[in-house]
Amino acid sequence: MKKTGNGNHRNDENNGKAGIPSQDSHDSHNSQNPLGSQNPQSLILPPRGDYQTLLSYQKSEVVYQLTFRFCQSFLKKGDRTVDQMVQAARSGKQNIVEGSKAATTSKEMEIKLTNVARASLEELLEDYRDYLKVRDLPIWDKDSREAQYVRKLGRGSDVSYETYRSFVDTRPAEVVANIAICLIHQANFLLDRQLQGLEKAFLQDGGLRERMTKARLKARDAQKKGRGKV
Repeated sequence: MKKTGNGNHRNDENNGKAGIPSQDSHDSHNSQNPLGSQNPQSLILPPRGDYQTLLSYQKSEVVYQLTFRFCQSFLKKGDRTVDQMVQAARSGKQNIVEGSKAATTSKEMEIKLTNVARASLEELLEDYRDYLKVRDLPIWDKDSREAQYVRKLGRGSDVSYETYRSFVDTRPAEVVANIAICLIHQANFLLDRQLQGLEKAFLQDGGLRERMTKARLKARDAQKKGRGKV
């Protein structure tokens, strides 16, 4: 049973073995009104997707809930690491939310906040690694049976904290920390893909100013054509 390693699952994720559907950005999400009919697409303000449908958000939500409980169960009250880990986990989740809200008017801000979420989870990842290292506890190798099992649990598009609750409530700190490491790698992989999609969309379509310019030019052309028909 392989348990030792550096906790780096990135190679496995990049080879497509994580079992996580990819996502690029909110551009793939449809914006609908409460009655279910499709909103007319704006030339200036693109449709904004529901952040709760983003796999990166779903995974980050699990990481936050797991981290909160981990700190309550295995770290001493008053330990500064508790606040640092909980805040890093919350930042990872909340910045995805804020980036989603900013998407309509600022693609640049969406990219910035999504990148902050990615950085926060990387900080949290290091905290979990440090917890295991200073206690001489093993970090699961990415090919270990345990890590593969956690990745298998995370497959699909409907994963919540309840998927992992029974393990978090009954396993020792060593196991819970390693589960968290696996989940953070999955969330980071999704955020990397999301950032790539956002950057591609920005290079292709530009930001709000560029969309406003295109919309004005299109409106002027329409007016000229309308006058020509009179």
